[in-house]
Amino acid sequence: MPVPSLRTAVLLLTVALTAAACGSSDTRPVLTIGAGDSPQSTVLAEIYAQALSRTGARTTVAPALGDRKALLAALDSNTVAVTPEVNGDLLTALDSSASARKPDAVTTALYAALPEGLAVSDPADGTDLRPTVAIAAARTPEFPSTLKDLAPRCPDLTVGIAIGPALDAMRAPLDPHRDVLDPLHTVYACDLPQPVTYPTDADLRKAVLSHEIQLAVFSGPPAFLPDGSSGLVSLADPVYALRAADILALIRKGALTADQLRKLNYVSGELGTTELADMIHQVRDNHAIPASVARTWLDAHAL
Repeated sequence: MPVPSLRTAVLLLTVALTAAACGSSDTRPVLTIGAGDSPQSTVLAEIYAQALSRTGARTTVAPALGDRKALLAALDSNTVAVTPEVNGDLLTALDSSASARKPDAVTTALYAALPEGLAVSDPADGTDLRPTVAIAAARTPEFPSTLKDLAPRCPDLTVGIAIGPALDAMRAPLDPHRDVLDPLHTVYACDLPQPVTYPTDADLRKAVLSHEIQLAVFSGPPAFLPDGSSGLVSLADPVYALRAADILALIRKGALTADQLRKLNYVSGELGTTELADMIHQVRDNHAIPASVARTWLDAHAL
């Protein structure tokens, strides 16, 4: 075998050293964004990761890490820096005795309940993910538009509640009395009779559209149903009998710079229920790639 010339050897060495230098030149830490076991969590994790990367950060998404308990453990162990959350749900998990319902009160109570070492972004107040009381659109003339005005009629109505897996798998199933009947009684004096329970939100939808029941309490916004909210009309809950449930980022303290945290707050300012539902449909129902869906949304909002 011929021996390489000195010039060739030097050239090969230069190429090797250049490649090694390129491979090791980026010493920035990698921010890992943790996603739970749901399309909603996955889409939001991709949005956070790509938004942060646009500030100059190196980011990666760790998908399908499990439930809230697993994500909190990942934050605690420094495995992830950020994960999507829902403020009211997180408050319930951290402080089961908390009575706050309205958005500002939930934010204050959540700050007090957060474990040492964790912080949150601003809540996305355009994302109202509360359980929702709805009627069949065909029966709209029969009912008022708010739960407050509905209260005097409550004892005479038949209500159905979805008690199986929630529309977002990261959320706990509804407890009929704790999550629905008791709050409606306390806030609006709406005393509904014993509810009819359904194993899924889809089954509940069929029941209310077929007039088997008059009211349906879904585990989240009807827009998140596989068929969307077509044929349904939601009744407003102006006093927040059902606790505020807005998207926010749960963050390990010290993991983000001020600019990076500001970026996540900008994301919160742009997120809305309708667009989030659309992104979930794309990923869950149409099998779109979450990263592509997130990129399109960020570009559309100039983030």
